[in-house]
Amino acid sequence: MIKKSLFNFVITILSLILIFFVIAPIFKLIAGSSVNMLLDTVKEREVYSTILRTFKASLFATVVSIFLAVPLAYFLARINFPGKVFIEGIMNLPVIIPHPAAGIALLTVFGNRFFLGKFFSNFGLSFVGEFAGIVIAMMFVSMPFLLNDAVEGFRAIDPRLERAARSLGASPAQTFFKIALPLNLSHIISGSLMMWARGLSEFGAVVILAYHPMSASVLIYERFTSFGLKYSQPISAIMVLASLIIFVVLRLVNTKMSSIEDRTEG
Repeated sequence: MIKKSLFNFVITILSLILIFFVIAPIFKLIAGSSVNMLLDTVKEREVYSTILRTFKASLFATVVSIFLAVPLAYFLARINFPGKVFIEGIMNLPVIIPHPAAGIALLTVFGNRFFLGKFFSNFGLSFVGEFAGIVIAMMFVSMPFLLNDAVEGFRAIDPRLERAARSLGASPAQTFFKIALPLNLSHIISGSLMMWARGLSEFGAVVILAYHPMSASVLIYERFTSFGLKYSQPISAIMVLASLIIFVVLRLVNTKMSSIEDRTEG
């Protein structure tokens, strides 16, 4: 009994240390800015447009990635082929490489003088110093979060369910859209939330590919280097609050959907 109590005490202390480590800086950041200061900051045209641009760019990156990453996740989860481990490793590489390096890598492909940059310029689409550049930078570094969650979800689905559907005459597309995709919806939503949240915070790749128009991270960096902590803190606090509110709401929706899914399966 004493050993159990000691173990629980140690676990509690270690947990509280980590919780404090995360919460303390966030609380101090928000508490250090008065309500009036936050309101005055968000009313600034540059700040308001930058925050809106950041949320839109991350949302666009996530939506595009859903259409591309979900089919790839299904492919990786269901089909074995030579070099599969290598492909999975490459697709996760953006998570671990330095993000300025990711930005430079994107620049060598999507830059105005390089092949994809030249190709898209024929259609009037440019990436360097453009909104589209912010989108692909966010997409490149945060897409693995969505892909990995989707792969995990598809692998958790019993393949016998899909084989049974095929034996009853369902096409591969019908099997995917009516069985695999609905059963994996909670993983896809969870991965999308993680990707969206990670995209919001991206700095390194964005600052290389599209310094202007600014994302929130770039604006915070510029305010800090130009004017110091006093002028960068309110913008940081606004981004934290906005992200927290939206993230909590979406998490609640995802939890609700998961509980409905569990009751349906039961």
